[in-house]
Amino acid sequence: MITVKEIRGRKQLKRFVKFAIDLYKGNDCYVPPIISDEVNNLDPRHNPALWFCDSVFFMAINDMGKPVGRIAGFINPRYNQKTGHRLCRFGYIDFINDLEVSKALLDAVAAWGREHGMDSLAGPLGMTDLDYEGALTEGFDQLSTMSTIYNYPYYVDHFAAYGMEVDAQWNEYVIPIPDQLTDKHKQVAAFVRSRYGLRSFSETSRTRLREKWGHKIFELLNEAYSPLYCVSELDDNQIQYYIDLYLPLLRLDCIRLVTDRDDNLIGFAITCPSMSSALQKAKGRMLPLGWYHLYKAMHKRGGTDIWDLMLIAVRPDYQGKGVTSLIFTDLIEVGHRNGYRYVSAYPQLVDNTKVQDQWKYFDYEINRRRATFKCRI
Repeated sequence: MITVKEIRGRKQLKRFVKFAIDLYKGNDCYVPPIISDEVNNLDPRHNPALWFCDSVFFMAINDMGKPVGRIAGFINPRYNQKTGHRLCRFGYIDFINDLEVSKALLDAVAAWGREHGMDSLAGPLGMTDLDYEGALTEGFDQLSTMSTIYNYPYYVDHFAAYGMEVDAQWNEYVIPIPDQLTDKHKQVAAFVRSRYGLRSFSETSRTRLREKWGHKIFELLNEAYSPLYCVSELDDNQIQYYIDLYLPLLRLDCIRLVTDRDDNLIGFAITCPSMSSALQKAKGRMLPLGWYHLYKAMHKRGGTDIWDLMLIAVRPDYQGKGVTSLIFTDLIEVGHRNGYRYVSAYPQLVDNTKVQDQWKYFDYEINRRRATFKCRI
C-alpha cells in the first residue's frame, strides 16, 4: 500500500531532494544538484518565486516506511492571469517503476490543484521558466546538464497511463566547436556589426556586470521570452535573486553582451563550462571536496571540454537580423582559448523557429529531446 505524505520544513525538504539522488545512484548520466542549493530553491525564505506562487510537496511511502516517489505542485497566478488558464503545474517528480506510485503522486497534486480552483495539470514544470521543465523522452544515454531534468525512460509510459498527452516539446543540441567559422557566418556578423552599429563584448568588471547590466539582462530576457510556453515575467525580487545567485559565480569571459550605439542592451548570451562531471563527483555536497571539483571545472583549462549555452536572448525588434551570428563569432574565440570542444545547447522549443535558425552555420546534432505532459483534472 502506498501512502502520500505532504512535506514541510527544511529537514523534510532535504529528504525530498535526496530521494532523487538515491534513485539515480550509479546512473552515469544523472547529474545530482548540490543539496543545500536545491533546498534553498524550494524554500520561500530564499526563493522569491514562492512569495507569489502556491506550492506543495509530497512524498510517496510504501508499507515498509521507505520513500518510493516524490512530486511538487505549483500554481503560478501571474501566468494564469496572463493567459486565462487555470493551470496547476507538477514538477520535481521522481518515482520507482510502479504505476501505483506515480498515480498516487499525480492524484495528490491534482486534488490539491482542484482545491485551489485549477482545471488542468501539466509538467514537469517549475515555478517559472527558469526552473526545471520537460521530462526526457530521448537521449537517456547522454550525460545530463546541471539545469535540466534527467529521468528514466519509463516515466513517459507512466504519464501516458495516467491519461496525459504531450503539451510542449524541446530539442537539445550538441555542436562541435569549429576550428574556424564559415565565410558566410563572418560576412553576416560583419554586416550586422556595421549595419546596426552593434558592439559585442564581455564585461571585465564583475561589479559593473552586476550594477550596470544585471537588471538589464533579465529585463531583456522577460521581453524576449514573454511569448514562449509557460513563461511568466520575472519581477524585481526574482531578478535580484538570480543576479545574486549566478552572476558572482560565472566566468566573465563566458557572458557576452551586445549593445547599440546608444549603449542599449540588444542581446546577450550566458554560457558556462559544463558542471556535470564535477557535480557527479561532488555527490550533492560542497564539502569536503565538492567545491574543488566545481572550481576546477569552472576556472581551470582542461577542467571540462563541454561548454553549456545556458541562456541567449535578442530584443524582439532585432530578432531575425543576425545578432546571434555576432555573438557566436566572438564566443568561438573564447571557446578556443579555454579549450572547449563541444557546445551543449540547453532545451529549445521545437516550434521556436527563430532559435532553431541560429544553428544553420554549424554542424550540429540533436542529442536529447524532452516534453511536458498535460491532462484535465
